[in-house]
Amino acid sequence: MEKRLIVIGGGAAGFFCAVNAARMCPQLEVLLLEKTGKLLSKVKVSGGGRCNVTHAAPDISYMARHYPRGQHFVKKAFGHFFVPDTIDWFAARGVTLKTEADGRMFPVTDNSQTIIDCLLREADQHKVKVMLHQEVAALEPLPGGRWQVRLQQGAPLEADYLCVAAGGYAQAAKFDWLQATGHEVMAPAPSLFTFNVPGHPLTALMGVSVPAAQVKVAGTKLQERGPVLITHWGLSGPAVLRLSAWGARELQGLQYRFTALVNWVPAYHEQSLRDALQELRFSQGGQKMYLRNPFELPQRLWQFLLQQSGVEEETRWADLPAKAQHLLVKNLSGMELAVQGKTTFKEEFVTCGGIALPGINPATMESKIAPNLFFAGEVMDVDGITGGFNFQHAWTSGWIAASSIRSKM
Repeated sequence: MEKRLIVIGGGAAGFFCAVNAARMCPQLEVLLLEKTGKLLSKVKVSGGGRCNVTHAAPDISYMARHYPRGQHFVKKAFGHFFVPDTIDWFAARGVTLKTEADGRMFPVTDNSQTIIDCLLREADQHKVKVMLHQEVAALEPLPGGRWQVRLQQGAPLEADYLCVAAGGYAQAAKFDWLQATGHEVMAPAPSLFTFNVPGHPLTALMGVSVPAAQVKVAGTKLQERGPVLITHWGLSGPAVLRLSAWGARELQGLQYRFTALVNWVPAYHEQSLRDALQELRFSQGGQKMYLRNPFELPQRLWQFLLQQSGVEEETRWADLPAKAQHLLVKNLSGMELAVQGKTTFKEEFVTCGGIALPGINPATMESKIAPNLFFAGEVMDVDGITGGFNFQHAWTSGWIAASSIRSKM
């Protein structure tokens, strides 16, 4: 009798499980359920529509350090399917990936549709049956290790194997149907978001980017260094997004109201910057400060920081008043910004939280509590920072689940 796998979720992890299971087990009927009318929607928008497929990590340990939650879990999982396997898998299907200077990997076409088309072709070739607008209401174990999937609408379905790849949820209540299987759920919290600083004059500089700044959350150990982008609502860019991922739970506890301290010149701290300004007063004395930008900051930002420090437009370095110098040091090395709220980063929302990892075997992605129940992707309490890490977890967990199901047949 033909056996059936039902995959719940039509995102990257669900699709990768479905197409690999169907390819590895031609005798297996694979049915993929998606609650919306769209497949692979996050793949579509990732990387500004280019799809940041993975990250060119030198080794597993390096890769694992980029997951605020689930480091030990992914370290074990990556031993079964890692970045070179992802590259080879897509290459074997005519999709070549390229590596950018920061390690992010994209299809050479710079178009996410390339990845989507590849996965859809694979599903078609291996006869994966896709059902859209199918929201799951409950999972019920049947005798002999089989499962019944009750839908919000329509007749229930039965399966020999289940893979839940339903993504993250913003509200804990959305996990109820999974909690009913006996699994503990870690409460969700947003990850990867930008900082809102409403009403601050800095937002007038929207579009200005600083290649290397340091952002700290006052009163915590949270800090990150990297590119920072000023937006019309506040701060964004890789340093801020990484900070939001590492601080997801802590910042949620602060209700997204905290002071961000920005060092625009992280090669200096307060005292060394004070010394550098003193030196500039002697070496550049006759030059106007507004025209001389000694720290290679974007010119608009440099002039804004001078204005905020009370430096007049005609001021020469030699004539810098002590009070203005003190303020300039503070604004350059530790500008205080009152953050009040967050904004989801484009459509690339990620949540931390989900199925607690002690209940899942990282070598098989199978539940330790309920046999023949597998998990893949963001529905688990694993999340990476921005840069291709979340997709690598999706490919890895999807492939492992498929491979484990094959070994059970």
